[in-house]
Amino acid sequence: QYGEAGLEGGAGGGGMAAEDLFAQFFGGGGFGGMGGMFGGGGMNRGPPKARTIHHTHKVTLEDIYRGKISKLALQRSIICPKCEGLGGKEGAVKRCTGCDGHGMKTMMRQMGPMIQRFQTVCPDCNGEGEIIKEKDRCKQCNGKKTTVDRKVLHVHVDKGVRSGTKVEFRGEGDQAPGVQAGDVVFEIEQKPHARFTRRDDDLLYNCDIELVTALAGGTIYIEHLDDRWLAIDILPGEAISQDAVKMVRGQGMPSPRHHDFGNMYIKFNVKFPEKNWTEDPEVFETLRKVLPPATQNAPPGDAMSEPASLEDLDNTTQNRVFGNSDGMMDEDDEDGHPGGERVQCASQ
Repeated sequence: QYGEAGLEGGAGGGGMAAEDLFAQFFGGGGFGGMGGMFGGGGMNRGPPKARTIHHTHKVTLEDIYRGKISKLALQRSIICPKCEGLGGKEGAVKRCTGCDGHGMKTMMRQMGPMIQRFQTVCPDCNGEGEIIKEKDRCKQCNGKKTTVDRKVLHVHVDKGVRSGTKVEFRGEGDQAPGVQAGDVVFEIEQKPHARFTRRDDDLLYNCDIELVTALAGGTIYIEHLDDRWLAIDILPGEAISQDAVKMVRGQGMPSPRHHDFGNMYIKFNVKFPEKNWTEDPEVFETLRKVLPPATQNAPPGDAMSEPASLEDLDNTTQNRVFGNSDGMMDEDDEDGHPGGERVQCASQ
């Protein structure tokens, strides 16, 4: 809806972002008339209030992990500082006699034998309720009573904040004479992440490891959201199985409520060697000796057996037959972001 462009930004807690919000909230600034200017509800006491300006502020998972301050600039209407919202010289503003200052005029129209009464915007004052001679109009606002102003707001993205959290700035929206200034509300929205999926305060991570690492052990490395690399040891003989899920305690997202960290859950995808990866028959004999013996799955002695061969299937056929049956790591997270892509874990 609203474009964002860079601002000259200085440093701030966790790094200052520089983004620009161009607010085309009321058709290019200026209130000109009464249509669409105020928030809902005519039953409230006191002066009417300009409607709230809403904007979605998209941030990365890294921003949420570290916390940051974004500088966002919006274009808004403010009361003209030169004429103080009068529109002209002192005493030059006259009440419109055509509508008696109401901005609306009752008209009558004959339709056959009947006369219809209806209200329309006063053509004499264009709905303003006031008339200012051209020579007496304020030179800064040209009699509109408001001017366009650029306001920079500092939006705090707290560590661990959830998508949907609203940051409100009361009275920082549009202004007009006799009207309570409107509010500005930014809603935090997390962008999808390439490696991690967030679920509450936990992080989910898909990790590809080689078969030799899954069986013989080794160290895998995972790049975290603050540029640290986690070195995780897989013990020899631990035998990581396909789709196994392991937990790294305290390496999830910071929790704004509990002042602690969630956990990181790693789902493993064991990568087997390519077909015909070796032509040395002695390698297979060595594997049979080293690996646990295979469980025999033989039919009953009186059963008839028939030879059958396996055929490879392409990915399209596999998906058509079985569908996508991946587990929890491929589900959408709570904010509607798809699960992170599988990542080849660096190992040694």
